Amino acid sequence: MAVATLASRVAGFARVLLLSAALGLGSRLLDSYNLANTLPNTVYELAVGGAMASVIVPLLTRAALDDSDDGVAYAQRLLSMIGYGLVAVTVVATLFAPFLVELYTPGFTADQRQPAVVFTRFFLPQILFYGVSAATGAVLNTRGRFAAPMWAPSANSLIVIAVGSLYLLAGGTTGTRELTTAQLLLLGVGTSAGVFAQMSLVLWALARSGFPVRLRFDLRGVGMRRIGRLGGWMLLSVAAAQLLFAVATRSASISGLGGISAFQNAWALFQLPFAVITVSVMTALLPRLSRSAARMDHRGITDDLSLAIRLASVALAPVAAAMVVLGPQVATLLFAHGRSTASTVGLVGVLMAGFGLAVVPFTGYSIMLRGFYAMQDTRTPALISSAVSVVGVAGCLAAVELLAPRQIVIAVPIAYAAAYTTGLVIAGLVLRHRLGRIDGRRLVGTHARVLVAAAAAATVAAASARLVTALAGPAWIAAPLVLAVAGLLGAATYVTAARLLGLGELRRLVSTATAGFRTGR
Repeated sequence: MAVATLASRVAGFARVLLLSAALGLGSRLLDSYNLANTLPNTVYELAVGGAMASVIVPLLTRAALDDSDDGVAYAQRLLSMIGYGLVAVTVVATLFAPFLVELYTPGFTADQRQPAVVFTRFFLPQILFYGVSAATGAVLNTRGRFAAPMWAPSANSLIVIAVGSLYLLAGGTTGTRELTTAQLLLLGVGTSAGVFAQMSLVLWALARSGFPVRLRFDLRGVGMRRIGRLGGWMLLSVAAAQLLFAVATRSASISGLGGISAFQNAWALFQLPFAVITVSVMTALLPRLSRSAARMDHRGITDDLSLAIRLASVALAPVAAAMVVLGPQVATLLFAHGRSTASTVGLVGVLMAGFGLAVVPFTGYSIMLRGFYAMQDTRTPALISSAVSVVGVAGCLAAVELLAPRQIVIAVPIAYAAAYTTGLVIAGLVLRHRLGRIDGRRLVGTHARVLVAAAAAATVAAASARLVTALAGPAWIAAPLVLAVAGLLGAATYVTAARLLGLGELRRLVSTATAGFRTGR
């Protein structure tokens, strides 16, 4: 599963790189495309995504255990209900496509808005595809089959990579006015075809498992009221996160040409280390955390959360330092290709540096929320998420009011960092009140030593980057050399400082990662 997750992330990021090169990072066309491709995910998350793991999976599991047919009829009814509901949501969203685009893009010109609306109408069927794919994957998971849902997103990315490559080879435009009908169809139909392939692969896997895949019209017994009651707080959590993302996107659009694409690319880079490292740590520790919660073992919950936060922080602190110090070089290496503009590539680097400040707070905040979920509490995380959204939205709105247009998007990752830091503090205080302790002394001690080690690594990396840049010449030559030299020296400095400071978590992290690799998890 770890290999499938990593492959999916790598393929997804390769898709981002290819589209940036083909459509031109900094072009009006890429901004319109990226905005339109964001909307289906947003609507899907609001409609059903938040309830999938917290409500639908437990209901499917219970039906599989309690029903005489192993929950087959219930799963068919649930899949049918989700499908019917998402068809209705897709139709309504398509009708309101111009309003959705306007809501997210106050800074778009008419030339950008018109193709964004057209792309949005091509992309909104993805709401149905994503929903059916996720629900079908949930049925497979409850039956002990995990491969297809893990690998299917890679098929999506590979198809979009092929579409982007064909567009680039065919000499597709980067302008919105010059966009031909054939080019529009290639991007619009091809992108949605990727998500359709993802859904089809998971459905095929479900059918091959022996499950009778068919629509049902007798939806009684699905438990709509129960789903609504259990999923209400998760819906609030998702809505809070999506509100912050919407305001951040609006702010980025006001920053002018390339603002949205720069923000979204930096956001993707910010999410990547969390998805690979923190999720891996939590996957290893979550079963033990759940057992402690089931036994009402408050000390066990505290110790498990503390260990997870400390391990993740030790792993991600050097990544955060690298983003802050080497963000421009990373952006140059990844995005200074094809039709990308130098100014927008530079903007991505600046935004990466800002998001580097949010990496560790976001990690601690996310892990602490898992503690509430393990105790079957969805209300408290929803309220904390709402507070996080309020802080982030306030930061974005303040940037719009106080800063020059081009500077607004630069303040967005700072707003996120402040929001996640607020969420981390609130979650820690609430957990301390509920559990009696949160292992504060050890958490503070570890983070203080991590800060010293990361600062030393950042200092060495910054000095070596400056030296190599002065000697290497053009940016496209200097970027890989800087990353190689500064990255190696910074990593060596971090490990050395961590050992000198007695960071035992580093050794524990290596052993955990090695054990996970040996078992293939």
